[in-house]
Amino acid sequence: MTLYVIGTGPGDIAYMSGRAVEIIKQLDCVAGYTTYLDLIADLVKDKQIISTGMMKEVERVEKAIEHTLTGKSCALISGGDPGIYAMAGLVFEICKQRDIKLVRARKRKDLPDYDTSLILEIIPGIPALAAGAALAGAPLTHDFAAISLSDLLTPWKKIEKRLSCAAMADFVIVLYNPKSKKRDWQLKRAAELILEHRDAATPVGIVTGAMRENQRVSFTTLGQMDTAQVGMQTVVFIGSSASLRYLDFLFTPRGYSKKYDI
Repeated sequence: MTLYVIGTGPGDIAYMSGRAVEIIKQLDCVAGYTTYLDLIADLVKDKQIISTGMMKEVERVEKAIEHTLTGKSCALISGGDPGIYAMAGLVFEICKQRDIKLVRARKRKDLPDYDTSLILEIIPGIPALAAGAALAGAPLTHDFAAISLSDLLTPWKKIEKRLSCAAMADFVIVLYNPKSKKRDWQLKRAAELILEHRDAATPVGIVTGAMRENQRVSFTTLGQMDTAQVGMQTVVFIGSSASLRYLDFLFTPRGYSKKYDI
């Protein structure tokens, strides 16, 4: 009984790992958010589909676990990387709550004799911040902090504190979920908090739909960031005090020029 938690990366099959493609092809059942399954439709068209919409994550994971406990194998699909703002953590939460014993896939021979044991393999994928950074240039070459502006699962006061602390520490800041139909003010508030510690001319990269058909890359400044066109498929890269624009790219020096003659 193996449950695979698979990251499909940005959405294009070309950017999935070979291991992810191999496992999906072998299985007869996949579970996932409808949008992510649509992005890999050619891989899952002949399989049993457990599909749920937005905000049905718990139901989706429970169904995948239940299917696997019947003695079959199932893949739980996540966009990007399953351990970054995705489904892997929820799998552990639910298994812990139900006292389901988990064993790493690479230690199958050591599988203990539990009736409710699950062999678990988490297959990483290219996260949105890595795909977006590759398109923007190299904004994450030095220390950075990733923060989601969605307050659906995290209180906004805590998000504000994290934004302020990351800005104060001069991290490059990566913003996930900057705006949705119901959340149209958080990006402006984030800009206000970061501007308390950073110059308004700080370069900002805006990447939407990385590696997808609707891919769009643009640049602005921290002072103008709140007017940028963003959505739930957008990742925002806010430079540190060292970050620079060069031609149509954004990068953050690692510090080589201070140590070597380049």
